[in-house]
Amino acid sequence: MQRQHAPYRADVVGSFLRPDAIKLARQKFASGEIDAGQLRAVENDAIRHVVEQQCACGLHVVTDGEFRRAWWHFDFFDGLEGVERYDSNQGIQFNGVQTKAHGVRVTGKLGFGNHPMLEDFRYLKSISGNAEPKMTIPSPSVLHFRGGRKDIDATVYPDLDVYFDDLATTWRDAIQAFYAAGCRYLQLDDTVWAYLCSDDQRRQIRERGDDADQLALTYARVLNKALEGKPDDLTIGLHVCRGNFRSTWISEGGYEPVAEVLFGTVNVDAFFLEYDNDRSGDFAPLRFVRPGKQQVVLGLITTKNGELENPQGVKARLEEAAQFVAKDQICLSPQCGFASTEEGNTLSETQQWDKVRLVTQIADEVW
Repeated sequence: MQRQHAPYRADVVGSFLRPDAIKLARQKFASGEIDAGQLRAVENDAIRHVVEQQCACGLHVVTDGEFRRAWWHFDFFDGLEGVERYDSNQGIQFNGVQTKAHGVRVTGKLGFGNHPMLEDFRYLKSISGNAEPKMTIPSPSVLHFRGGRKDIDATVYPDLDVYFDDLATTWRDAIQAFYAAGCRYLQLDDTVWAYLCSDDQRRQIRERGDDADQLALTYARVLNKALEGKPDDLTIGLHVCRGNFRSTWISEGGYEPVAEVLFGTVNVDAFFLEYDNDRSGDFAPLRFVRPGKQQVVLGLITTKNGELENPQGVKARLEEAAQFVAKDQICLSPQCGFASTEEGNTLSETQQWDKVRLVTQIADEVW
């Protein structure tokens, strides 16, 4: 049956291809031709339009497309207390391509204050009509994992246990602040759990002196502490992402190495899982999802290219997944956003909306 609340049988991960108007406005803002207010007005118009497009595709949930961000994560980190961005020696290495070179370091006590994205959410809520406005922010583990110990000032946090406590508290304060701003559907985007599934990434983690299995337990603890006291009418999803930059990826490997800890112990309401290709492994790890407790939103429609999936093939995969987790606990979405960074993936806007319509069409037919 269809669901009247989040997550929806047809859902989305968050980001959409940036329209030309935003790209041009950002260039003009960077060169000083327009001011921040003028840039925001262009963004507002584009966000209003992308909300209308999502509704026109049959979605009951809408995001702002992450149109005000250059990155899915750095822009959020920029607004936290105790965090600063820096230019690193090299970008993040994807399969055959590198991002722009940025990093973030913790230079003071972590905290969540008057974050600019609270106002971004309020605007989305004001124009979402009857649809549910969803906010997307990075997961706390992402802030730690990218740089690890070397990017945390040892004079501020000589003891990492204190750092992890503050990390959890910062996200708990963020969750409460978005709730106070009217948010009832929040998604945490997390690339780290996928790294912990990858043999190559686990090797790199060992080489830098960390233990992947221990990190999984630590991140589960941080997430659960952040979720303590979560209001009952707030739905929180966790999107496990294998990397998404110009249609490339970072991690490969099924969810088995983390499934018991992630699905069995992390107290989110929904897991958004990428299952768009062989790199994602099989559905067997879903056996650890707690019965009746959580929804699993299967990302069976790829955002990496514009080729439209065969609806019958997608339905067959939903049936396959239902061997491991109850069909009533399953929803459908694209595997990731269409533009985790402002560069976007290699497909057209028309293809993007065809993909979203395919999600709603299949969900209507299945449920």
